[in-house]
Amino acid sequence: MSIKVVLPTALARHTDGQKTFTSEAKNLAGLIAEFDSKFPALAENVKDDSGKLRKFINVYVNDEDIRFLGGDTHEFEDGDEIMLIPSIAGGCC
Repeated sequence: MSIKVVLPTALARHTDGQKTFTSEAKNLAGLIAEFDSKFPALAENVKDDSGKLRKFINVYVNDEDIRFLGGDTHEFEDGDEIMLIPSIAGGCC
């Protein structure tokens, strides 16, 4: 089984500019754990102190928010495209 992981430029700077890579992770927890060995700098930026994905990182599976697919319990399928997108906030009136 293989999934495609897509990162925006803001996160790709922690993977030496690599914006896409493949993974054999079966779920979000497995993917996050994989970051420790493949991309330690990315892991530091997307994981909190308890090892969970930070709240400001949104995850999409084939363009659908993973929260609507079951969240951490969602199992990836062969060929899925997983996007990690940091939330953007700010602005002032």
